[in-house]
Formats: sequence, C-alpha cells, structure tokens
Amino acid sequence: MKQDFYEILGLNKSASAAEIKKAYRKKAIEFHPDKNPGDSKAEEMFKKAAEAYEVLSDPDKRARYDQYGHAAFEGGGFGGGGMNMEDIFSQFGDIFGSAFGGSFGGFGGFGGGQRRVKGSNLRIRVKLSLEEVASGVEKKVKVRRKVQAPGVTYKTCTACNGNGQVTKITNTILGRMQTAATCSSCSGSGQIIDKRPAEADAQGLMMAEETVSIKIPAGVEEGMQLKVSGKGNEAPGNSVPGDLLVAIETKEHDTLKREGDNLHYDLYVSISDAVLGTSKEIDTVSGKVRIKLEAGIQSGKILRLRGKGINNINGYGSGDLLVHVNVWTPKELNKEQREFFEKMSSNENFEPRPEKSDKSFFEKVKDMFS
Repeated sequence: MKQDFYEILGLNKSASAAEIKKAYRKKAIEFHPDKNPGDSKAEEMFKKAAEAYEVLSDPDKRARYDQYGHAAFEGGGFGGGGMNMEDIFSQFGDIFGSAFGGSFGGFGGFGGGQRRVKGSNLRIRVKLSLEEVASGVEKKVKVRRKVQAPGVTYKTCTACNGNGQVTKITNTILGRMQTAATCSSCSGSGQIIDKRPAEADAQGLMMAEETVSIKIPAGVEEGMQLKVSGKGNEAPGNSVPGDLLVAIETKEHDTLKREGDNLHYDLYVSISDAVLGTSKEIDTVSGKVRIKLEAGIQSGKILRLRGKGINNINGYGSGDLLVHVNVWTPKELNKEQREFFEKMSSNENFEPRPEKSDKSFFEKVKDMFS
C-alpha cells in the first residue's frame, strides 16, 4: 500500500502551500543523492518526496488526491519508483536555490551535470461506458507524438557552453546586477543540432504514431485526469519526454443513472403485476438479473441490490443498485376494463391504507443517501 503524501512530507491535510514547499525542500535536501551517495533508501525517499510535492503543490491535483487518494493518479501516473531523477531535477530544481552550489537543476553527477529539459505534454480524451467505469479497463490508444529522428546528433551549445542558461550583467543605479536566463539558442537544453536527417524538423524531431496502453481504475468519474509518464512529446538533445494526460469522459447509459458509487434504475410495472406480484429482469453493470416483486408492492418502493453499483475508486467496496418501482397507470381503458375499475373503486380493499412501515417520500430519500 502506498504511503500517504502528507505523511511523507510530515504534514497534516490543512497545510498551506508555503508549508508544503518548505517541507518538501527540507526532505529533498535531507535525502539528496549528493548527501547520500550510493544509498538506495535515501534515493527512494528523495523520489517519494518529489512525487508527494508534485501532487500537493498543484491545487487541482491536491483536491483530487484529498477526495480519491492514490487511485486518482493510477493508470500511468508516476509512483515512488516511476518518477526518475530527470523529472525531479527538471521540474523542481528552482526550489533549492544555492543549496547545492546553484546547479541543482542539472542531472548526471547531480552537482553540475548538463541540464535536461522536458518535452511538452500531450492531452487526449478517453470515453468510457458505465460498464468500463464500474470494473476498470485497459485502453489502447494511438498517439501521435514528437520523437527524436533516427540518426540525429547534437553537440554542446556554444552560446551557453552546455549550461542551458546565459548570464547577463547589467549596470543599474544600485550597481552591477547579474541575472540568468534560458539560452535562446538551445531553448535551455544545452545542446544544438549537429547532424539533422532530411525527415527531421529544425529541432531534430519528427512525428511518430505509437500505441499506448492506459490502465484506467474502476470508479473514475467524468472530468478526472490520469497521467501516463513519458508518453508526451520528446525534446531536442539530452532531454526527457513529456507526459500523456488522459481526460476521462463517460457515456450515458440507456437505463442506469450514476450517483457517486450507487446506481439507480427505474422499473415500471403494470397495476396487475403490482397487485399480484411478479418477477422482472433488470439491467446491471455486470449483466441482467431477475428480481422478485412481492404481491401488493407500492409505487415508489425502493429495492436495494447491495454491491451491484460502482467499485469505489479507493478500493472501499462497491456501491448499490437502487431499483425504483413505479406502478404504471393506463391512460385509456376499454369498456370492460372501465367497468371493472368502477366496480373496484367502491370495494374497501382498494381504499388506500398506508401502514406505519410504509415510508413517506422524504423518508425514502433519506434512506437512499444513508
């Protein structure tokens, strides 16, 4: 079981953005590879802290995590071992300032290696049926992404000497000020094209189509976003690929309506079936089932089929299927039918006699949400 992100950073759930950043900086400095050479446990903690910060520092991701836990980022999101050093150094190096000689943004020797840029992310939408949402599914999608062309080679950028940044010194009324900016010649990668194949663009990249497998956990909801690490666009030179962001869309079911982990089904029965009792076949997300209706069942009765709803995204069991019984009243009658009901209208057995066990509409609604 994955460790709680707040626990990793030593925080409670009410922590502010500033407290999250401070806690991450403290943990990452403590477990930084430069301070713990060859220590695999320290490296693992370093990665875990970065993963926790990546989620908790983003308001949208934090909200999803608070609601759904780790399941909100399954299906390709990086976990403790999925976020590599290149990801961490390229995304969070600015947090450390001069804690490691001002060169924390590099990777490869950790202290002063060549900077690695990250390619841009790609976004796609995946539409799921209610049955796929209920049990989880693996989807294979074709993605067109930029990759480095075969045969392309790069060399050290002469404008920044491979640092990816250029330093500018400006004279001001307060004295000489030094600032660093991303190198415009190499876009921060520290490398420029040496040999470019004919099919490559000016950055040495080309479009390629790839089939990507996406594992979607059960219980996802409309609007949730999953991440498949490393399946976005590549960048020039010594770089790491971006990510593939997968937005979830859900199809409307013909007969079932979702409410959280529960499902609702409207069952219509005739007056005769309600009076005499019957059995009916209804839809569920795992196929059809037959249910029995007792004689004298009342319109508005709610039958609960436990465990026939949606699997909870955090693994806390399954919701229920709530079957709403509706007695269908015919709008037109023939002469024989009319005479029968006219005769029955004066029969005391057809007079409404609600019992104490017959719940009101408001009580039924209350039970539905309990």
